[in-house]
Amino acid sequence: MLIRSAKIQFLFWTAFFSVLIYLWIVAVGVQTFVLPDEKPMELPQDVIFLMFVLYGFLAVAVLAGTIISTMIDNKFYRNFFGGMVIVAFATILATKGMFG
Repeated sequence: MLIRSAKIQFLFWTAFFSVLIYLWIVAVGVQTFVLPDEKPMELPQDVIFLMFVLYGFLAVAVLAGTIISTMIDNKFYRNFFGGMVIVAFATILATKGMFG
């Protein structure tokens, strides 16, 4: 068994959960706003609150991963978390553009 340092393990699990949270955000958004059977009369507040909470968790995870990967100078994870930041902001801008 290959033993890695605790920092690399932290970066791996932070990256794993960042991707998992992002996929959860996309799945909830698509199921609620893109593929409903009929248009809702008003916005579902519980789903919007869930998405805000998930975006908060995503921001914390990506920020922690970016800071740790920069501190230990790990190029792979620094590029990964930088890409995650760009993808998360692009998703927010695309959603804002579609729904006003």
